[in-house]
Amino acid sequence: MARVGLLAGCSEDSGRLTRRFGTPALADAGELVSDWMRAAGMTVRRDAIGNVIGRIEGAEPGAPALLLGSHLDTVPDAGRYDGALGVLAAIAVVERLREAAGRLPFALEVVAFADEEGSRFGTAFLGSSVLAGSFDRVALARLDADGVSLEDAIRGFGGDPAALDGAGREAGSLVGYAELHIEQGPVLEELGLPLGVVSGIAGQTRAALRFTGRPGHAGTVPMELRRDALAAAAQTVGEVEAVARHTPGLVATVGDVSVSPGVANVIPGQADLVLDVRHPEDADRHWAVALLRRRAGEIASARGVECAWEPLHEQAAVRCDPGLTGRMWQAVQDVGAEPHALASGAGHDAATMAAITPVTMLFVRCAGGVSHHPGESVSEADVAVGVDALTRFVELVAERLSKGTVTS
Repeated sequence: MARVGLLAGCSEDSGRLTRRFGTPALADAGELVSDWMRAAGMTVRRDAIGNVIGRIEGAEPGAPALLLGSHLDTVPDAGRYDGALGVLAAIAVVERLREAAGRLPFALEVVAFADEEGSRFGTAFLGSSVLAGSFDRVALARLDADGVSLEDAIRGFGGDPAALDGAGREAGSLVGYAELHIEQGPVLEELGLPLGVVSGIAGQTRAALRFTGRPGHAGTVPMELRRDALAAAAQTVGEVEAVARHTPGLVATVGDVSVSPGVANVIPGQADLVLDVRHPEDADRHWAVALLRRRAGEIASARGVECAWEPLHEQAAVRCDPGLTGRMWQAVQDVGAEPHALASGAGHDAATMAAITPVTMLFVRCAGGVSHHPGESVSEADVAVGVDALTRFVELVAERLSKGTVTS
């Protein structure tokens, strides 16, 4: 918990926590994590995008690794536990098992992903996509609000854009991936339980919409002759909410809006939105996205406005591995807590890592379900039992692997 506080001091902004990809604040956080990894007995490296990876060998040097971790980046004005808690819990597990590591049938690795939130460039899971070998080089041309390209940001962060394609893990180099994370929702608190075992992660689509109309004087252009880009965008936002409210399991959000020229007495000529759509079932999500795209076009056309749609991110729904999840369930029981299965509506690096290795997740109760906000809070007691359970999970995976496979 003290380390969480130290990481919270690594911020771009004074008085609030903001730590985006490629910034000095993220570099400072990575240095702290690297120091703690080395103190725990791990060798440490940074990969081509800036993920920090620590490793401690098992009984056989060079053996496949069980990977633990989460992300170090944050949203603007963030809470201090999202992502960081999972990295620090993983380091704590290695500290506890350091003396026994040489007898484990696998290496232990901890990863601190450099970008999960996508706050700077609008493309989430950059760190885990590189490790999973799924990074899309088209994203290198994306610009942040200051006109800096992702390619330049990676280079300025000490990474190597040319090496991204070869930075993925080789087949067979991982036993699995486990991530401890705050729940970011109210279910565990309502149940009075400290921990939850994740059954799966909702699929996600993120898209940028640009409505282009015609600016004009707010006092002289009659209402029937206007081509108001913001009015079209606002009607689309209402449609997003309506579709989500009437589709079971669907959540859809417009959380980023910008208007040009942004003057009180000028009719908006351009409005930009970022749409986020999630559902546990990919077919339902795809249906909803297609419907919203069609409706945005219809709304724009009826108002004499153009609508452009740019896909930003696509993440398939993921089912957590039954074998690893069974070990996590047992681990929660073994440390004296009552396990509870729940799905994650939030996206996590585990969803990306599932493309190359079995994954599981452990949720820790957070106060009021508040996340992505400075009010984010967890109790020391819940964190303690979470670290206990994650440690026991590693031991159970080792026991199972000595008998066969961890994924059964």
